[in-house]
Order: sequence, then C-alpha cells, then structure tokens
Amino acid sequence: MWRHNLFYYVLHFLFVLQCVSTAEDQPAWHWSCEDGKCVKSKHNPLSSEPALSLEACKMFCNEYGLLWPAPTGVTDLGRFLSKVNINNIEVLNLKRGKADDLVQAAAQRFKSLVGLAIPTGLVPKASGKSVYVYLVNEDPNVKEFSPTGVDESYGLRVSPESNDRINATIFANNFFGIRNGLETLSQLFVFDDIKNHLLITRDVMIDDKPVYPYRGILLDTARNYYSINSIMATIDAMASVKLNTFHWHITDSQSFPFQSSKRPNLTKYGAYNPTKIYTKENIRDVVKFALERGIRVLPEFDAPAHVGEGWQDTGLTVCFNAQPWQSYCVEPPCGQLNPVRDELYDYLEDIYSDMAEVFPTDIFHMGGDEVSEKCWNTSSEIQQFMKQNRWQLDQPGFLDLWNYFQTKAQARVYKAFGKKLPLIMWTSTLTNYVHADKYLNKDDYIIQVWTTGEDPQVKGLLEKGYRLIMSNYDALYFDCGFGAWVGSGNNWCSPYIGWQKVYENSPKVMAQEYYEQIMGGEAALWSEQSDSSVLDGRLWPRAAALAERLWGEPSTGWQDAERRMLHIRERLVRMGIKAESIEPEWCYQNEGNCYA
Repeated sequence: MWRHNLFYYVLHFLFVLQCVSTAEDQPAWHWSCEDGKCVKSKHNPLSSEPALSLEACKMFCNEYGLLWPAPTGVTDLGRFLSKVNINNIEVLNLKRGKADDLVQAAAQRFKSLVGLAIPTGLVPKASGKSVYVYLVNEDPNVKEFSPTGVDESYGLRVSPESNDRINATIFANNFFGIRNGLETLSQLFVFDDIKNHLLITRDVMIDDKPVYPYRGILLDTARNYYSINSIMATIDAMASVKLNTFHWHITDSQSFPFQSSKRPNLTKYGAYNPTKIYTKENIRDVVKFALERGIRVLPEFDAPAHVGEGWQDTGLTVCFNAQPWQSYCVEPPCGQLNPVRDELYDYLEDIYSDMAEVFPTDIFHMGGDEVSEKCWNTSSEIQQFMKQNRWQLDQPGFLDLWNYFQTKAQARVYKAFGKKLPLIMWTSTLTNYVHADKYLNKDDYIIQVWTTGEDPQVKGLLEKGYRLIMSNYDALYFDCGFGAWVGSGNNWCSPYIGWQKVYENSPKVMAQEYYEQIMGGEAALWSEQSDSSVLDGRLWPRAAALAERLWGEPSTGWQDAERRMLHIRERLVRMGIKAESIEPEWCYQNEGNCYA
C-alpha cells in the first residue's frame, strides 16, 4: 500500500514540477484582440483558453495586420495562423528568363527575412508545416527600370495544401512585382513566444500596387563620407518598405569622392583622402545590390553650382572658397563652373561618361541647385561674354547665361549615356513657372521641388505641364532640427520633423487636380551634420512613414498607422538598422493607451 502511495506522490510531484518549469519558461503575458486593439493579460499555462502572443494578436487586430506599407487593393488576411518549420521553406520560380538572377537573389533574401520574426536568442521548434512559395512571373525578361515607370504590382495568395504543407503563390508581371510580393509575404510570418513556434498567416488574399512610381531617399555623400556598408544597409531598409529609388548626391563643393577615370585629378584632389573614394567597383556593387531589391540608383552631378574641391587647378571655376562666403553662396566653400569656357563641356562629358559606365540608369539628375548670380558676376571673363551676347548683368541676363550652360550640358549628357533620357533639376530661379518653359522643355525635364509644399511654384509648374517630384523641405528634409553648423542657434530648416508630419505630407493634396503629374516624392538627408555613424537614426523610421504615403496615399491619418509604425520600427531594428525609438516599448505592448 505504502509503495502504491509513494508511486502516486512521485508522479504527482513530477507533474507539478513540469507545470512549474513550463510556467517559468513561458512569458508572463498573452494578448487578445478587443475593440481593434491588443489587450494584455496574465498568461496561465494551465488554462484551456487559447492564448496569443503579441505579434500574433496584432496580425489580426486591424485590417492590415503587421504589413507596411499597407496594400492598396484587396487585403484579406484570413483568420488562422499555421505552425511552420523554418527549415522547410522553398521558393520555386515557375517561369525562367533574363531576370532569373534577380529572382534568385530576392528569394534568398526572402528566406533571411522570415527569420526576422524570431526574437534574438530564441529558437523555434523544428516542427510544423512546410511552406512552398510559387513565383508566377508573366515577363521574366524584365530586369530594368523604365523612364515611363515599371509595373510593380503583384497578387499574393496563401492557403493550406494539405496537413503538412502551406502554399503561397505570387503573381506579377515582372521581377519588380515578384520582389514586392516576397517582401509582403515575409511580413506574414510571426513568432509565437508562448508555444515557441514560427507561424504564418494563411487563407490570405492580397492585390497590391503603388500609387506613385518614384519613391526615394536622397543621400548626400559629399559633405561627409558614408561607408559602402552603411549605404547598402540603407538600401536594404528601403527595400523592406518598398521604396524604389536611391538618389546618390555623390559630389559637391566640399568634396569629389566619385572616381573619375577620365579626369582622375578631380578625384585625387577632391576626395577627403584616398580611403574616402567611391570606386567603380564600389558603385557597381551598390547598383547590383540595389537592383536585387527592386531599387534604382539615381546619380546626381550637381552643376553649375555646388562645385569646388577637385576643380582648383582646372581653371574652370569661379569664386571657389570666396570670402566672405555669405556674399557668394549659401554655405562654404563657394564655387561654380565657368560656363563660358568651351573646355568645361569636355570635362562634363567625361564625368557623365564615367557615370554612365557604372550607373545603368533610366533617368539622370543634373542638379541646378542654388546658382548664385553674385558668384558669376565676380568674373570679368563672364561679364565680357555676357556683354558680347547682349545679356545684361541682371537676373534675366544671368538666366540666359545659365540656359546657355544647361543647353550645352544637356547635349553632353545625352551623348555620354548614348540615349535621350529624362533629366531632373531642383527648383530654382531657372525653373520659376513664370518663365520655365522658355528654358526647359517639359517633356525633357522633371522638376524636383525642395521649397515648401505650399509654394505657388508647385501649382504654377503643374499648370505648365511639368512632372514633379516632391521633396518639400518643411516635411522631407531629414537634416532639419539640429544645431547650426555655421553660426549659433539651430540649423536653417528647424524644427525637427517627426514621422507624423512625414506621413501627413500628401502629394495628392498639394497637387490637387494635377496630382497625376506627380511622379512621387523623396526624403533628403543633406549631410553637413551626419555621416555613417548617425545615418540610421536620421532616416529611420521616418522614411518608413514616407514609404507608406507614397505607396498608397492613405485616406486616413497617422493615428490609424501608429500601431503598425511601431512594429515596422521593431522590424528595422531586427534587420540591424539603428532606427530611432519613437515611443516607449510599453506603448507597443499596450495598444491604445498612449494616444492623445
């Protein structure tokens, strides 16, 4: 009898010990969806009630789950999560063609992204269903961007095939749509830290495409140098939110880090030092890395202003490092090209040719920012040339001089790239809508707006038929809100711009009935006060807010996106991006309690 009782007590003790051990190993909380928000409750491992981890709850507690950017078409995330084995995920390309290398790279990246669902230090159970991803690419030979825009749409279906298999099918018209579909699919995986399983959302139906064809980030790598690794990390983060253009402002008056093989002295004397040069091999690596992520790399050679270092011994500049600089330019060192020197255009053609060799781009940025009449007016040679052409030494006369430069430079761009391609210029006195069509053909030029979103130039240019890219500084200059670097106080475009204002910055509202002429928008990071060490925090997660605005032009405000915004920030951090924190983590875990 006593042996029977002892056996019973031992079994009872082991059972209790197992329960206690299980309880200690499991999280203290679980979440349930109530009135559109995930509510935290103490977790009881002995309860028979189903318990959801935080991210599993978030996936079903709003229309778009954890997706960023929100899809623009049909979005049905179903009602079920299935356990999957992370070691049994296969991607099958059903149509082969010239873009196979890009598809393969995107598939490999997709597999690595699935792992982002798993918090660092945790290992999911090696059990669950296999996932087969089928890629149906209608034109597998498309692997380049087009000046008229590339079709980035896709359809995604996820459904159970059998007791041990989940099928996901992505339909698209080319690689770019396939890549976007894989990005979305990777966001449908979540980790259940209660049962220690990787899960996938099933019974999914999504049809999606972007509103604007141009969705970019500008990075200025001339004021301060950025490592290639930091540039690639930025591009990888861009891909995760479906931005598609990396605008590389690669030279300026402060430095010339672009490797020019045809004019090597520009690089030799213009780079900060020999280790801070972007070689052709570097650039090709960046371009390839970006294309595999559905991103074009757009080069900018800013001219005729914003030149200086590297040009000192060419005899082709005026007012370089002139003092006091405030009299000749907006920041030191000053410097502009001398448009009356015929040799200048041979230099430009060589630079453009060097760029065409490494940037297989469908568009080109010619800059045209902040040209100073006072700078040009310091040159007696320029004055004499203008008088010979019967141009007055006033604004109209200097606009004629600038047009002389622009016309000749434009021809050299076409010659260097071997084709006529769309050109981009910043808003300036030359692009003023009152006379822009006198100088710039609307079919040749796209105007990038850096002034405010309420600037009358926006409507005026649209009425003249120009296509615009919006980079209005009052919402999209991410260098704003820091201490001044010349003088005292704060920098010129303060205050700091929060992600909410970025999200609310609608090109459609600014353009009104002309919004179809808006190609998209771009956040700019001018780098007088940033470099590789602070890059992530300057851009992220604010650039994610821009991404959703440009992908979908949501009719709702930032308040409806905030819970998903907190998640995409967490996802970026898991990718290794040092994104700024925008709220305490408590807000992420207690939805609806931090809103004003």
